[in-house]
Amino acid sequence: MEKPIPNDDQVLVKIHASSVNFGNLVLLKGEPFLARFAFGLRKPKYPIPGGDIAGRVEAVGKNVTKFQPGDDVFGDLSGSGWGGFAEYVSVPEIALALKPVNLSYEKAAAVPMAGVTALQGLRDKGKIQPGQRILINGASGGVGTFAVQIAKSFGAEVTGVCSTRNLDILRSIGADHAIDYTKEDFTQKPQDYDLILGVNGHKPISAYKRVLTPNGIFVHVGGSESQMFQAMVLGPWISMTSKKKMGTFLQRAKQEDLIYMKELIENGKVKPVIDRSYKLSEVPEAFRYFQEGHAQGKVVITV
Repeated sequence: MEKPIPNDDQVLVKIHASSVNFGNLVLLKGEPFLARFAFGLRKPKYPIPGGDIAGRVEAVGKNVTKFQPGDDVFGDLSGSGWGGFAEYVSVPEIALALKPVNLSYEKAAAVPMAGVTALQGLRDKGKIQPGQRILINGASGGVGTFAVQIAKSFGAEVTGVCSTRNLDILRSIGADHAIDYTKEDFTQKPQDYDLILGVNGHKPISAYKRVLTPNGIFVHVGGSESQMFQAMVLGPWISMTSKKKMGTFLQRAKQEDLIYMKELIENGKVKPVIDRSYKLSEVPEAFRYFQEGHAQGKVVITV
C-alpha cells in the first residue's frame, strides 16, 4: 500500500502498535453472516483490518485543531474505515485522543475498543451505580479485564467468572469475588446481581434472568451466536413484560470515551492486561491464537 496522505480534516499517524478485537475477526471472516451487510457481502469492505492504534502524529490537515505533529495518540478506527494493521493511517481527528502518559504504545493500543466497550456497556447500557453487585461473565478476556476495573472505579462490588487458570488475574485487577466456571455454575447459586455483563459464554438468557435482582439489567456484549440471538429477540420481550431489562449492545467509537479511559488510566484506576504480542508480519498467527478464545487480556500487534 502507498503511504496515505491526509486530507484537510485528517491526521496522519505513524502506527507503533495495534491490537486484535472480535470486530477484526468478523471483518476478516464475514461471520456471523449478518455482519456481511456491514463489512462486505462477498469480500471485506475494508481492505486493512485493525481498529485499535497507538502511535505518533506525523502530519495534520489544515482544518485539524486538536493535534499537532509529534503528539502521541491512541484511537479507535472502527468508525473511520479501520486500517490499524499498517505502518501509517490517515483518520479524522475525532477518532483519536492523546495517549495516556503512563502507558507504552503497546499497552495504549490495547485500550480503545475493548476499554470503551466495557465502559459503554456498564455505564450507558447497564446504568451502573455505586454499591451495586455486578457480575462479569468472561472477565479474563480483553473486554472483561477492563470491565472489572471500570466497575470497581464506579464503586461496585464485582464478581468475575473465568476458568481456573485466570483466577489470579481477576484478583490482581481488583475483583471482589472470582467464580471458576469449570467448578461452579453462577446461575445456580443463591446470589443475585443488579447488573450482569455477558462478555462470553453460552448460557440461555433465561439463566441470566434467574440471577438478576427484581430491577436488574443484563447486557449482552459477546458470546455464542445462540446467546446473541436470544438477547436480540427475547431480550426486548422480557424487558417489556417485567422490571428486569435484558438486551444486546454494540460499542460505538467516541472520542470523549477515549478521553475518559485515558483519565482512568492516568489516575491508576485501570490498567490494560496484555496476553501476547505479535509483530505486524505475524498477524495471521495472532488471529489464530485470538479465535481460540482463551486469551488472558489483550493480544497486541507491534509495528
